[in-house]
Amino acid sequence: MSTFTTSFTTSLTVGELEAGYPLYCKALRILIREGKSLKMVQRTVCWTRLQTLHACLPRSYRDPEHLYVLLKREWEAQSV
Repeated sequence: MSTFTTSFTTSLTVGELEAGYPLYCKALRILIREGKSLKMVQRTVCWTRLQTLHACLPRSYRDPEHLYVLLKREWEAQSV
């Protein structure tokens, strides 16, 4: 008997990661809107993929921590 497990650690190509960038940013916005802390967000799939993009293409994609701060600031300004 064998079991099949889906894993989020499956390797994606840089092109696939780039195609998913808007989705990862949207997920990050949702997490911020839900009030998730940076530590909690850092344990998500979207964070891992944003980190990978930044590591592969640092001139094209911001550090996810910087992106988190910017999006959080934007959300807080809208909430006032």
